[in-house]
Amino acid sequence: MAPAPRIPISTYRLQFNRHFRFKDATGIIPYLKKLGISDIYSSPFFRSRPESDHGYDVSNHNELHPPIGSREDFDIMVDCLKEHDMGQVADFVPNHMGIIDPQNEWWMDVLENGPSSRFAQFFDIDWDPLKEALRNKVLLPVLGDQYGRVLERGEFHLQFKEGAFYLNYFDWVFPLNPRTYHFLLRIALEKLGQYSDEEMFLDLESILTALEYLPPRTNTDEEKIRERAREKEVVKRRIFRLCRECPQVEEAIQLAIRHIEGQVGNPHSFDQLDRLLDAQAYRLSYWKVAAEEINYRRFFDVNDLAAIRVENPIVFDTIHKFLFELLEKRSITGLRIDHVDGLRDPKRYLISLQRRFAEMVDGDSAEPGLGLYLIVEKIFSDNEKLRSDWPVYGTTGYDFTAEITQLLVDSRNGEKFSKIYRDFIERHVHFESLIYEKKKLVMDVSLASDIESLGHMLSDVSEGDRLHRDFTLDSLRTVVRELVACFPVYRTYISAENGVSEADRQVILRAVRAAKRRNASIDTSIFDFLRDILLLEKLDDSDGEAQRLRLEFVSKFQQCTGPIMAKGLEDTAFYIFNRLAALNEVGGNPQQFGISLERFHERNRARLAERPLSLLASTTHDTKRSEDTRARMAVLSEMPDEWQKWIYEWRDLNAVWKKNLEGDLAPSANEEYLAYQTLLGTWPLSMEEVNAEYVERIQRYMLKAIKEAKVNSSWIQPNEDWEEAVRQFIAHLLRPDHGFRSKFEPAAAKIAWHGMLNSLTQAILKFTVPGVPDIYQGTELWDFSLVDPDNRRPVDFALRTQLLEKIQNENAENLFKTWQDSRIKISVTSRLLRLRQQAPSLFETGSYSSFYANGEFAECCVAFSRELDRQMILVIVPRFTARLGTAECGCDWKETELLVDKALPAMVDQLTGRTIKAGLDTLPLKSLNAFPFAVFHNLTDVTSPK
Repeated sequence: MAPAPRIPISTYRLQFNRHFRFKDATGIIPYLKKLGISDIYSSPFFRSRPESDHGYDVSNHNELHPPIGSREDFDIMVDCLKEHDMGQVADFVPNHMGIIDPQNEWWMDVLENGPSSRFAQFFDIDWDPLKEALRNKVLLPVLGDQYGRVLERGEFHLQFKEGAFYLNYFDWVFPLNPRTYHFLLRIALEKLGQYSDEEMFLDLESILTALEYLPPRTNTDEEKIRERAREKEVVKRRIFRLCRECPQVEEAIQLAIRHIEGQVGNPHSFDQLDRLLDAQAYRLSYWKVAAEEINYRRFFDVNDLAAIRVENPIVFDTIHKFLFELLEKRSITGLRIDHVDGLRDPKRYLISLQRRFAEMVDGDSAEPGLGLYLIVEKIFSDNEKLRSDWPVYGTTGYDFTAEITQLLVDSRNGEKFSKIYRDFIERHVHFESLIYEKKKLVMDVSLASDIESLGHMLSDVSEGDRLHRDFTLDSLRTVVRELVACFPVYRTYISAENGVSEADRQVILRAVRAAKRRNASIDTSIFDFLRDILLLEKLDDSDGEAQRLRLEFVSKFQQCTGPIMAKGLEDTAFYIFNRLAALNEVGGNPQQFGISLERFHERNRARLAERPLSLLASTTHDTKRSEDTRARMAVLSEMPDEWQKWIYEWRDLNAVWKKNLEGDLAPSANEEYLAYQTLLGTWPLSMEEVNAEYVERIQRYMLKAIKEAKVNSSWIQPNEDWEEAVRQFIAHLLRPDHGFRSKFEPAAAKIAWHGMLNSLTQAILKFTVPGVPDIYQGTELWDFSLVDPDNRRPVDFALRTQLLEKIQNENAENLFKTWQDSRIKISVTSRLLRLRQQAPSLFETGSYSSFYANGEFAECCVAFSRELDRQMILVIVPRFTARLGTAECGCDWKETELLVDKALPAMVDQLTGRTIKAGLDTLPLKSLNAFPFAVFHNLTDVTSPK
């Protein structure tokens, strides 16, 4: 019988890189255990680029990443986890691989051998693209300038190493097609003319003959692929041995290299090198042409992350070999699947994982079930839900991040806040239209080749259908583009095997209606044709080849909509629509301004019913802002009048620092509006920390935000003058002698106080509502980080260990009085994590009942209970604390009281030791004024505070 899956009680995300290694993780395991963590949640640790800071550019799924430690280091870490009864949820990347690292042997083999590579099937490459010159080649957009200019500047260099030839371009290394070695070896043979009667000369001639008999790189016959793979290595060994035995041969080869590399200033001297490169299985090009001509699927628009075809059983088995070895040894006890929407058929992939795991542990794969704790990185939009037929425990928690932030936003002030924003930037931003426009921009600038390919695929489908063959290529390409721009979700999950769910049907029908409305001049029958293809209408009426074309189009379309949504929404629109930046979060909806208490409780009840063990995140490596930064920004929604007063006062003070660039002021009003929110969200608690490092952090963030927005600068077309003006603006703002500081700091202090209350509210909720709470490294203390790389700064674990030790016997109410030192946050965190450890079933399966308050501040009270058997917790936290004023140290609830629909048992607050007597059906909230948070529990032997 298979062992029960290990379900985390809580997770702690660790970002492995060359600065934080397996040994470092081993050293903090005792601290994490004492904090109350049950499982570490590891970033990808398989081999990637040597300097990778994140691990998502995997170059070999079957090796550990050397800069973060050896197999021995890893095993020691795992043994330490087991000694502390802890598990490890690992982050796995099945969608793509990093291809900049020469250690990616599969990609190097593809570049060397083209379609004839043993690994050609591993990557999602179109070997028969629209452009004839790219047939049987991979376009590599890696050059810093036009190909001809790079060539004639002498920036390409040939390398001879151990019998093989390579092309070097700065850090890039490209293998040469062995059949093209003759370009160099024939020149070397000429240089060796004086040795024509000697054996080494004859051996080199023999090698040239052997090269001629190698199967060409375009031959995809399996036997010929094996022959080429075998014989090319034989030839390399012969060349290497000949050079080792006869130094004259290597000298002649080096002379040939110098000859063919050409001479700068003599364009014709590069002709032979040009012909050599043209004969390769790749075509080197200027990086800016990637959008239109690239012929391999990428992770979004990142050229050095090439998608792999994990739907191929051979690929699946190969990339998961080491992973399953680690799962079998229980070195890994759970998995997080990165970018699941990039996969051709996510459901089939997830079933395959669970089935293979079941085979491994139980020898039975008939009903794979949920034997492995498996979660997916899935971003929702438009009220989506995780597919009920996916064999997973839930998501990585972006949905909870969005919900908890919306809970802290005061919806009463939405219209007022919109007007403040509109008036300040002097224009109206319609969010849905913005997304539509920016998705089209992405299709033009970054992912044009994907849309072009889909247009041609749809044209091929229409050619086989006499009712629709008159649709022109241009019209078909246009409707594809328009439908993608109007798609309300990241993707659908339609296949011949899965059919069309009702949810997917409604998504497509809605997108088609929206596209028709926006394009009244386009024949609606073309949209209807595309709709029917995507909905698999009359699929059975088509012959085999027509069905294949239709299904292939549907699969590619679905893999395309996600990246365009992500780039258009998260990486563009989120940096333009700055009404309340706290809402501009992965998985969030900035257009919505707050949610009701009932909506929040409904979400929690739904999670308990559907995915009670889904991860709950508040900060991740992908969030635009940390939980504490968002908590501060959310406070602004409570005080629109003060916000309006502040920003106009600050604008007037800082107008002198703006720079006029051809009639436009830099920064723009929208950028300035974002900057003020950013400063309030990240302002240090100690004035000593408002230093050069802080200034640099804000400058770096603002420049990234401006480039992502693609309005006044961009990554592709940087506007250096604009960026420098913004950099200088931030520097002037933060000068100690500038009057802005004296005006800003009182506002920052007020926001920081209420932001702290918000932070504790969201932390307590994360640890008590249905789900598995996740802590991003370091955020058990106050953390006011921004988007990466700001959120990947080193964590001071020595400080955290020291603080945790010191607060063991401290009452939260006392720590609250000195909240700036972070001890209150780590205290709340550790107490509630330990409570979860002591009562895991209560938090896994306990019922969820919402309670409501009565009185002036009823809407400010968030309260609920969890019950299982005779155990119960009652959670009470505040929101909208600016309404509650500031009592001596906490909040002033006045006569507001909590209504309980049943008599409560005697309970003890796990944070302060406060008690409530049995039989109460109302609880005056003023009893919580000094510390407005409570987690009452009716079993006092769990973690009663002193």
